[in-house]
Amino acid sequence: MSTNNPRSGESWSRAELLARIVTESQRHYADYSLFSQAMADHVGLHPTDLQCVALLDMEPGPVSTGDIARLTGLTSGSATRLVDRMVKAGIVERHADPHDRRRSLVALAPAARDRIGAAWDTPGRAFGAVLESYSDAELAVIGDYLHRAAEVGRAQAQRLTSGTGDTD
Repeated sequence: MSTNNPRSGESWSRAELLARIVTESQRHYADYSLFSQAMADHVGLHPTDLQCVALLDMEPGPVSTGDIARLTGLTSGSATRLVDRMVKAGIVERHADPHDRRRSLVALAPAARDRIGAAWDTPGRAFGAVLESYSDAELAVIGDYLHRAAEVGRAQAQRLTSGTGDTD
């Protein structure tokens, strides 16, 4: 099935629609991985660092290194090394936790937020233009699908990394 097929969704069978969604999801993941690598190269970061920046940008405030490990799927040791590397590069800052002086919290450095945010301007407009062609009802479905698919992805990642996952 070609991604350029002009048939509307109404002329596809349910089986064809489901197969197309699976195929397009795989293609989207591969293409977004390429985009993410290109963006990381463009701003001078490792892709994992860029993923961490994106995740920190979505958080309402500073987070612990343990939170970064949970958000990125890294071990606590790897998350600590990631934060150390990003502090050294001026991407993130450590702040004392006001509730636990033994712990520090990590937040994006304002200059890094501005620099990386500026790099997202053109791609953000391009991705936004794609969404402009959808109705509000369609956007609600897309948003719901992405949210639910992300939950499944997190659950499956947990299953696979916990060692309790089956092989089928």
